[in-house]
Amino acid sequence: MLHPYVQQALDAISSRPIENVFLVACGGSSALMYPSKYWLDREAKTIYSDLYSSNEFIHRNPATLGAKSLVILCSHSGNTPETAEAAKFARSKGALTVSLTHEPSSPLAEASEHVITYSYGPDAPAFETNYSIMYQLVTGLLYVKEENAKFHRFIQSLQSLQTVYDRAKSQFMDQAKAFGEANKDENIIYTIASGANFGVAYSFAICILMEMQWIHSHAIHAGEYFHGPFEILDKNVPVIQLLGLDETRPLEERVQTFNQQYGEKLITLDAKEFDLSEIADDLRGYIAPLVLNYVLRQFANELADARNHPLSTRRYMWKVAY
Repeated sequence: MLHPYVQQALDAISSRPIENVFLVACGGSSALMYPSKYWLDREAKTIYSDLYSSNEFIHRNPATLGAKSLVILCSHSGNTPETAEAAKFARSKGALTVSLTHEPSSPLAEASEHVITYSYGPDAPAFETNYSIMYQLVTGLLYVKEENAKFHRFIQSLQSLQTVYDRAKSQFMDQAKAFGEANKDENIIYTIASGANFGVAYSFAICILMEMQWIHSHAIHAGEYFHGPFEILDKNVPVIQLLGLDETRPLEERVQTFNQQYGEKLITLDAKEFDLSEIADDLRGYIAPLVLNYVLRQFANELADARNHPLSTRRYMWKVAY
C-alpha cells in the first residue's frame, strides 16, 4: 500500500495528460531526487524528465513547462524561499505541482496543489522517509501513465527497506567509527560516484562536509574524473568512493582502480557488500543509493562526534541575511 498522500497525488496525475516532469529543489532535497531521475531516464517511454535547482528553474523558464507538466518539488522545512517560489511559478504556467516536505504547514505546502509529508529522524520508518516517498511517486507515475510492470515489486522492495537499513547499520558501525577518527583532522575530503548514486555523493559533499562540518569538499562525477579532477589525487588526499549496482558501475570501478594505484586515503562503500536479499535483482541498482545514503549518515554522525562539531552547527545558514 502506498503512502496515502502519494495515492492522492497519483489520482490527480492519472486524470491529466503528462508529457514532462520537472524535479525541483535545492541542496540535499535536490540530491535525493537523483535516484528518481535515474529511474525516469531508464524506465519512462513517453515522459521526459529533468532536474533543476529551484531558482534556476524560475529564471531559465523552460519552454516546455505548461499544462502537460508535472513539477515535483521538495524542501525539508518547506521554508526554502526559492522552492516555494518555484511552486508558484509552475502553477502560473498551468503545471500540476506535488511537493514533499516534513512540515505540512509551510510556505511550500501552501504554494502547492498536492503536499506529501514524510517522516524524518532516527526512528522514522524507512518506507515513510523522503527517498522512499520520491520513489513511490515516480514509480507510481510510470504505472498510471505507462503501466510500468516493475511498480508493484518496487513498492514491495521499499517496504523491505527498513530491514535492509537495520542490517547495514550493524554491518558498518565499526567502519563508520574508524572513518570519523581517521578523518577528524582533514581539511578536504572528496566524494566520487555516478548514475543513481551521484546525488548521494553530492549531498554528502555539500550538505554534510561543507555545510555541517566546514570541511572543503567537491562531489566528482566518475565519468568526469579523468577529464581534470584526477590530477588532485596523491597519497594525502582523502577520497570517498561509492560503488553502486546500476548500469554506470563500470565508471565508478574505473576510478576505483586508478585511485587504488595512486592514492592511499581511500574510503570505499560498495553496494555489493549490502545484504539486499529482500530486494528484486533488477531493482537493486535503484535501491542501492538509498542504502549508501543511510550508511553515509552513520559516517557523518561519527565524524561529527570525533571532531566535536555537531551536525547542527552553522556559521551563516539561518543566522544572517542571504
